[in-house]
Amino acid sequence: MPEHRPLQPASPWVKIVATDADWDAADPDLLRTIYAQLVWIRSFEQYVLDLAGAGLIHGPAHSSIGQEGGAVGSVLALTSDDSVNGSHRGHHQFLAKALHHVEPKGLDPLAAPSDDVRQVLLRTLAEIAGLDRGWSHGRGGSMHLQWKEAGAMGTNAIVGGGVPQAAGFAWAHERAGTDAVSVTYFGDGATNIGSTLETMNLASAWHLPICFFIENNRYAVSTTVEEATGEPRLSSRGPGFGIASWKVDGMDPLAVHLAMTEAVVRMRRGEGPTLVEADTYRFFHQNGGFAGSAFGYRTKEEEQEWRARDPLTQTAAQLVRRGLLTEDETREAGASAKAFMEEIGSELLEPDPDGKPGARRIRPSEWPDPAWVDVGVRGDLSELSDVAVVDESSIAVTETKFIDAVATVMGRRMETDPGIVVMGEDVHRLNGGTNGATRGLTDRFPGRILGTPISENAFAGLAGGIALDGRFTPVVEFMYADFMWVAADQLFNQIAKARHMYGGTGGMPLVLRSKVAMGTGYGSQHSMDPAGIFATSAGWRIAAPSAPYDYVGLMNTALRLQDPVVVLEHVDLYTSTGPGPVDDWDYCLPVGKAAVRRPGTDVTVLSYLGMTPYVLGAVEEYGEVDAEVIDLRWLDRASIDWGTIEQSLTKTNQVMIAEQGALGTSYGGWLADEIHRRFFDLLDAPVWRVTGGEASPSISRVLERAAIAQQDEVVAALAEIARY
Repeated sequence: MPEHRPLQPASPWVKIVATDADWDAADPDLLRTIYAQLVWIRSFEQYVLDLAGAGLIHGPAHSSIGQEGGAVGSVLALTSDDSVNGSHRGHHQFLAKALHHVEPKGLDPLAAPSDDVRQVLLRTLAEIAGLDRGWSHGRGGSMHLQWKEAGAMGTNAIVGGGVPQAAGFAWAHERAGTDAVSVTYFGDGATNIGSTLETMNLASAWHLPICFFIENNRYAVSTTVEEATGEPRLSSRGPGFGIASWKVDGMDPLAVHLAMTEAVVRMRRGEGPTLVEADTYRFFHQNGGFAGSAFGYRTKEEEQEWRARDPLTQTAAQLVRRGLLTEDETREAGASAKAFMEEIGSELLEPDPDGKPGARRIRPSEWPDPAWVDVGVRGDLSELSDVAVVDESSIAVTETKFIDAVATVMGRRMETDPGIVVMGEDVHRLNGGTNGATRGLTDRFPGRILGTPISENAFAGLAGGIALDGRFTPVVEFMYADFMWVAADQLFNQIAKARHMYGGTGGMPLVLRSKVAMGTGYGSQHSMDPAGIFATSAGWRIAAPSAPYDYVGLMNTALRLQDPVVVLEHVDLYTSTGPGPVDDWDYCLPVGKAAVRRPGTDVTVLSYLGMTPYVLGAVEEYGEVDAEVIDLRWLDRASIDWGTIEQSLTKTNQVMIAEQGALGTSYGGWLADEIHRRFFDLLDAPVWRVTGGEASPSISRVLERAAIAQQDEVVAALAEIARY
């Protein structure tokens, strides 16, 4: 028989219970502040449910009633320098952080609220109602609450979606030399989400000061924790990643505060991430003001048992027991808060002249201007106002290997901007990663070339958090463009939307380097051209350089932008040579300016990236069509050089879009549609298209060549144009 030797986790995992002795030892001001926060948040949440019931909240109202103890107990262990983010059920966390920010010395449940407290409650209510005076001018609403000055970095509607960003906040705090920490709040459902588990691993590997705070309210919508996982003690996730973990009664705010205080001390000492699981209960259904029992998935008896443990009544009882408040005073605090919420609401509401008696409506003056709908999807490029942009004729050039330009310009930018950090799989090894794009940078810039685990969702989201924080500029490398699907939530739901979603004023300075590898035999899952997909996501700018000179100028511009930019790199180009700078590595190429690679009069050919050399070769090979070849360079909707295209079409009156990638994810599809609508009167024929086939490139050399477009396909299209 083999020996069975029990293994113990490398990190502690404990349960904390607050006793009467702990309540007796607690600072009276702390207890009064806990109670005041609980009362204000409860009154606020009940008022939101009342408005939702009256049809005055557009969209969901995910109440946190019942769960306030976890938020209040944990936030009061933090400072304004610490960052928090949360999930769609995040009103209580946001309010706790905002109230603690404006009243860091504490609140008195019997005192009249200060003007600052009033503004927090008013602006939060306005945001939830979708109104202009909200934190994000109504764009975020209930599920996307952000006030960065208070360290409230944004709540998130995607389950687990905000967790990787919180790791980015933690990285930024540590890199900036502070002892600030990051807390990410999420529910039981997110503990089984890949982005959460990936981030736990990454945070542990990098010893980041982040607390994973689990509000275990026992239900997703109606699915129980026991149904969703084989280990319902969710704090067990921590030890599996080497993370110190606490389990605590979330209905007891003092117990939560004691656990969180221990976790914060550990993080501030540089001992890595922590995890706190607070067992709690939402008194209402997933959304709205009905109890879960009304939908049949909970019993009234269960709900009554949990309501008997209401954090407000428990805290009030302890305050009365200690003589810090009387029972009448606890009732007075609740009544005053309720009346104050009605007063605040009256500033946003008015009687509905067309409604029934007593009906109210939003004051028309409170709504945002509809003309503002697209403002802030991306920036206005004012960050480039003091940057000198150039054309190729003004820079001394020499024959340069493309991949050498990639590494050299990144080194130059890191030399001049200490805020740039590069991350990705193997970028810190192999003499510059798998292709040499970071050659020499690890030794030159210690701690700024970060080799990541294989976890695109986690490190892309972490980079998004760094960008949201604003103190650093992350450059992320995806080894292959296909991996964007692994990180799709972070790229398209988070990074692309954050700037607009949170009001359009904050930046999202992030560069994603993504490698296109079709034609190299890497098969269906390593060969896609992602331009067509990124073009559908309004927040991204897309740069597609085809020569070393362009790469340097476009990357320099990308690293100065306050928008996320994907810089596409084609593997075919890495070993190619072309004009590159002799000694000026600081020039910028303007956003939205294409390059005419060959003038012509018969047809305008639009191309980009690795297809551009094939197009030029095809035009010379065929020789019977005088084609004007335009290298687009910028591919996103906001950055297309429509002026150059129009000028060319005025001469040629027909256009071809040439790309290598598959038909289904084609970039040229939307571009052709836009050209037809913009320039219909200039066209003598429909837009010609050269693209790959329907199938993804496969391993076979013959089948891969059949799946993609290169010079031969362009020659065939030119011949068809000549016959036309």
